[in-house]
Amino acid sequence: MKKPLLLLCGALPAISMAQRYNIVYIMTDDHTAQMLSAYDKTHISTPNLDRVAEDGVKFTRSFVANSLSGPSRACMLTGKHSHKNGFTNNEHGIFDGTQQTMPKLMQQAGYQTAIIGKWHLVSLPTGFDYWNILPGQGDYYNPSFITMQNDTVRERGYLTNIITDKSIEWMEHGRDKSKPFILFIHHKACHRDWLPELKYLNEYEDKTFALPENFYDDYAGREAAGQTEMEIGKDMDIVYDTKMWQPGVNTRLSKAYENLVGRLNSHDRAVYESLYAPMSRDFYRNPPTGRALTEYKYQRYMRDYAKVVKSLDDNVGRVLDYLKAQGMLDSTLVVYTSDQGFYMGEHGWFDKRFMYEESMATPLLMHLPAGLKARGDISEMVQNIDYAPTFLDIAGAPIPADIQGESLLPLLRGEKPRKWRKSLYYHYYEYPAEHSVKRHYGVRTERYKLIHFYNDIDTWELYDLQADPHEMHNIYGQPGTEKVTKELRRELLRLQKQYDDPIQQLN
Repeated sequence: MKKPLLLLCGALPAISMAQRYNIVYIMTDDHTAQMLSAYDKTHISTPNLDRVAEDGVKFTRSFVANSLSGPSRACMLTGKHSHKNGFTNNEHGIFDGTQQTMPKLMQQAGYQTAIIGKWHLVSLPTGFDYWNILPGQGDYYNPSFITMQNDTVRERGYLTNIITDKSIEWMEHGRDKSKPFILFIHHKACHRDWLPELKYLNEYEDKTFALPENFYDDYAGREAAGQTEMEIGKDMDIVYDTKMWQPGVNTRLSKAYENLVGRLNSHDRAVYESLYAPMSRDFYRNPPTGRALTEYKYQRYMRDYAKVVKSLDDNVGRVLDYLKAQGMLDSTLVVYTSDQGFYMGEHGWFDKRFMYEESMATPLLMHLPAGLKARGDISEMVQNIDYAPTFLDIAGAPIPADIQGESLLPLLRGEKPRKWRKSLYYHYYEYPAEHSVKRHYGVRTERYKLIHFYNDIDTWELYDLQADPHEMHNIYGQPGTEKVTKELRRELLRLQKQYDDPIQQLN
């Protein structure tokens, strides 16, 4: 499918720069499809996010190549798996900004490039005409930004609003309006520890969220799953994550929490504490234990996460409203996605990392400009290494042969390519590290998933996603699975060879 040069509507070289599609790429952090009503109406409503796909498409099988923030961003920027772009994990990674990236190639194609918000790749951005990024994870309240002058400037306000303000300001005043642009709007939301905008402090406080059916998973037959440190019950911190602070608590995470909310001025801190201070006092008067404590943490987690999404939804609406008011919607591809999925209590977890569906899958919505005919759901399997070749294809730029993703442009035109991929490759590297998820790689097909956990462990897992969509029953090695296991191992090796992953000898 990948071609050296695939032209939009077959005519881009004859079209002036001003007539080419703009691209607005909105990426959040840890926003999972379960908390986006275009995918799942169980928990909350996200009307503005849902608007993105109203004149476009929703990908129903969208996945990442490595479910972790920095590595996922590197895959997006390069169109390559982690072992090829060199940024395999957050713990020790530094993104090599001298390498070929999609923004650099977009510049060569005549596009203006800008990124605003979360970067999280350690080195400073390259390939952007304008950037204004967060240091590290960034802060929700009164955040700091690193400017192109390498100054760190502290802003006043709520981060999600500020990122949107800066993005609209750049579109309005910071760019050359005679040229097409690609703008990356990268939010911190919905990353831990879910600090809400003050105006939404009391939202969802009267809502009780239903427990996932596998909330009390015992991890039988899944050795790696049973060794993690991301269980809501035993690993979610009562202060840092659920905000039950009290005087005299002096742990590493309680200090980190105090630093986060300490960025508020005295007035805003009083507003913040109007909810959490009395709640904390009530909690410590008669603290729950056992399952009651676990479920208490879950409700607090879900409510605060939902509040953060509410502000995010508002701000996606602001971007859409701006583009519409400027008459730009028909000439702009708007992409909404997240750097990976997230667990909202499934398997009793929070966080991501695993190749299991909730974290490997990620939302992907696109508003399509005039000329791209697809509408509704797209069921082909896609991956975040596909974004780079897609944007290059839309720009009429050559797609280098070493880019490993596939352009989604045929799908956006409404075509049904006969030879679209039937399997996806995944590789997670960050262990030992926070949350203690073992290193693993695997293959996902339309029906099955095969995973190999390695390094200080050597176990295989096999799931029939049709019979077991929640991945509760590892059937690897069970009688009757020999044929499918052999086929999947052969496909896994084929993908490792195709993508030139040196880990292939472990098969």
